[in-house]
Amino acid sequence: MAGYQDPCEDFAMAGKRESTTPVGKKSVCAPGADSDGYLFTFPDLVSREFIAILAALIVLCVWSMGIDAPLRAMANPNWTENPAKAPWYFVGLQELLVYFDPWIAGVCVPGIIILGLMAIPYIDTNPRGVGEYNFSDRKFAVPVFMTGYTLWFVLIIIGQFLRGPNWHFYWPWEDWSIAKPAEQQLVNLPPWLGWSLLGCYVAAGFCRYAPVFL
Repeated sequence: MAGYQDPCEDFAMAGKRESTTPVGKKSVCAPGADSDGYLFTFPDLVSREFIAILAALIVLCVWSMGIDAPLRAMANPNWTENPAKAPWYFVGLQELLVYFDPWIAGVCVPGIIILGLMAIPYIDTNPRGVGEYNFSDRKFAVPVFMTGYTLWFVLIIIGQFLRGPNWHFYWPWEDWSIAKPAEQQLVNLPPWLGWSLLGCYVAAGFCRYAPVFL
């Protein structure tokens, strides 16, 4: 019938637009892509991810059967380990306690990190470079993220490998059996200086991202 359009066809096309993944900016289409250069998320992408997960699971199972877990002796309630360290993925937080008060290192800093990660999609709305390993379109976001990422692993490395008894700093070639004198009490910076630095940090972020919200 002239002028008639099947509603099922419209529904299928709408679902196709919503559930596809762009191949890239190049005009050459990937194998299996349609004329617009798009692939279906299911089953094209999901099936490949599922196969990759199965392969990784098999490798881990075989590896775990051949290598024993690095378990230590049973804990003794009458003896406290020195230094007592958290698991490596929490050593960064433990290292922060050297530089900040407990409520800052244990509450404020992790809270700011979590809230910042949650806010990234709402703050960085730049559509360029999505789905690509692209630095030219992310000249600000990539260095900022990598700086924080690197600093976090620096804290982990220091806490895991360079902290000895009583949480003193030991170089890798120093002997932990040689006791070090107690360090002097840390001196807090003046409150006005801390508030000034915090204000400058917030102002810099506002100036950078204000055009996004205005």
